[in-house]
Amino acid sequence: MKNRTHLLLLIGFVGACPNWAEPLTPAEISIQKAERQIAQRPDHVPYYNGLAMAYARRARETSDVAYYAKAEETLKRGFELAPDNFEGLKVKTWLLLGRHEFARALESATALNKRNPDDITVYGYLADANAEQGNYKAAVAAAQWMLNLRPGNIAGLTRAAYLRELHGDIAGAFDLMLMAYDATAYQEAEDRAWLLTQVAHLYFVNGDLEKSEKYARGALEIFPNYHYALGALAEVRLQQNRNDEAAELFQRRYAAAPHAENLFSLAEALERSGRHEEAAKAFKEFEEKSLLESRIADNSNHELIAYYLDYAKKPADALKLAEAELTRRHDVYTLACYAWSLAANGETARAEVEMKKVLAVGVRDPKILRRAQMIAAMRAGARGADGRNGNSF
Repeated sequence: MKNRTHLLLLIGFVGACPNWAEPLTPAEISIQKAERQIAQRPDHVPYYNGLAMAYARRARETSDVAYYAKAEETLKRGFELAPDNFEGLKVKTWLLLGRHEFARALESATALNKRNPDDITVYGYLADANAEQGNYKAAVAAAQWMLNLRPGNIAGLTRAAYLRELHGDIAGAFDLMLMAYDATAYQEAEDRAWLLTQVAHLYFVNGDLEKSEKYARGALEIFPNYHYALGALAEVRLQQNRNDEAAELFQRRYAAAPHAENLFSLAEALERSGRHEEAAKAFKEFEEKSLLESRIADNSNHELIAYYLDYAKKPADALKLAEAELTRRHDVYTLACYAWSLAANGETARAEVEMKKVLAVGVRDPKILRRAQMIAAMRAGARGADGRNGNSF
């Protein structure tokens, strides 16, 4: 694969470097710069947009959603000076995506695209919002426009890579992610770590645990304690049945990013490690946290559905939650949760129909494929039983 050797050499070099005093992250540097600029020219709108976007980047670095609130407050100040400024509206759309308000983000991005049909960033937002809504043809078209307008741009490459993965083209996704990595500036540590984490994930999906671990570790060398990379490495450990190590990594991730979905992963690892009392406590805390956010857009409903089905044995609650989530989005992951919930409630025929919609996209996610196999087996058993009873579907 193109540039892979070059990338592995880079990872090895970074791992050999000593750790000096902890530097500011790229987002922190951008925040400080924008704050100084605003202090010097408090009437200059672009500085407020820059500060808001820096806060949004810091939210991704830390997984702390409080930075979204700071970004929104900063944007308000900019809109007071220029109510309809285009760049501010772009940042606002990005914040909607960050908060998982995908329908509103799609509406906003569509309006911005009509105002300026050549803006690459807006096409990125269209790709993101459509993908999260399950509108994959529209998402692919938007990502292609990004690359048509500016071939090789990083944002276009990463979105195209994600969409290739969703459609089962893992090799193509590898190529695009590595191209994006090679085009990313060295000082953009979090961006580079994020890209390496995505490559680690692709290797995991492809079943290559050794390379998945290598890239996850490379991300942690570039951006220590990076919550996404900790999760990627923990998934490798689970697959290797090194469950105590997985639990430790998930614990570190939860400490860095204390979200309900991360607590669920920790609870699962504890359960697999045989630490049942700790797992029960973690599951209880997870359910409480998850229920508090289950009605808002940025929720952990996929994990809560899995908990109800696989651990709490509450299939009716899982199905009710899956149906509610489907009113917000129709991506393959939500549809897969719905299919599994239907199967657990004995509706295997409907479950098979919904899972076929998921598989038709081409998704290669290991958990989804396992559940698809189980639903198929349940359907085969049901057909056999009905055949013996003289009935057929």
